[in-house]
Amino acid sequence: MQEPTLVILAAGMGSRFGGLKQIKAVDDYGHAIIDFSLFDAYKAGFRKVAFIIKHEIEEDFKAVIGKRMEKYFDVKYIYQQLDKLPEGYSLPESRVKPWGTAHAVLCCKDGVDGPFAVINADDFYGPNAYSTLYDFLSQDRDENEHMMVAYMLKNTVTENGHVARGICQEENGYLTDVVERTHIEKRGEDAAFTEDGVNFEPLSGNVKVSMNCWGFGKGMFDQLEKRFPAWLDENLPVNPEKAEYFLPFVVNAFIKDNTGSVRVLDCQDKWYGMTYKEDMPGVIAAIQQMRDDGIYPVNMLE
Repeated sequence: MQEPTLVILAAGMGSRFGGLKQIKAVDDYGHAIIDFSLFDAYKAGFRKVAFIIKHEIEEDFKAVIGKRMEKYFDVKYIYQQLDKLPEGYSLPESRVKPWGTAHAVLCCKDGVDGPFAVINADDFYGPNAYSTLYDFLSQDRDENEHMMVAYMLKNTVTENGHVARGICQEENGYLTDVVERTHIEKRGEDAAFTEDGVNFEPLSGNVKVSMNCWGFGKGMFDQLEKRFPAWLDENLPVNPEKAEYFLPFVVNAFIKDNTGSVRVLDCQDKWYGMTYKEDMPGVIAAIQQMRDDGIYPVNMLE
């Protein structure tokens, strides 16, 4: 069994990281959320990490984050570039936006061998997410058997505005559908979503959601690759500048045609992110409480 790789989506970071939330310190020691993610991943058992970045930020990223982590992990750098498209396709002249999370992971095909986890660079998932990922991926499984760490919606919303979440349906512990809701607002312990900005439909706070925390067998690369041309054919004519190839699109597709399965494994931890600047104090306070509780040492991976 090959050791699983932790794939971190970090191509959204800008050059010099000036003021960006991905490297904003969330404690008194200068640690960003990504430092906690890597500490939790190392503690869970991960020893291989692949950072998905852009060539434009390579030097800065390595200086700020990468070089420190090379002492603990077998580190690879994967580059998500706009012109990395299937043969016969060309980059629209006006396109500057990245192609989305599914494209980012597809860029790893030649650099990641074996099962792998996928997380966002700027999301705090909690220690249990990484132990759940590692335990699943480190077992001998079919390459088309995958998993998702699911959170309860009430643990992932903010008081400071609306969020986008993948609303999940499952049967017998397996994902049957994930629908992206782009405008969800908190309603006490529950929430509500809208498609038009006017009419809201209620959502239970206990509904399970995807936070882009996945565990994939290596068969995922074939799924991403074979479905990309059809996605481009459908979306380039109507939205060449902004259409994005997202992981849930591909997951839903192989679930529907029975060429892959996704186990849903629950995480009771609270997710933390900085969708809005007003979220920052709450994130800092929560991490300080975890330090006080002994979950994190002062010096992590330094």
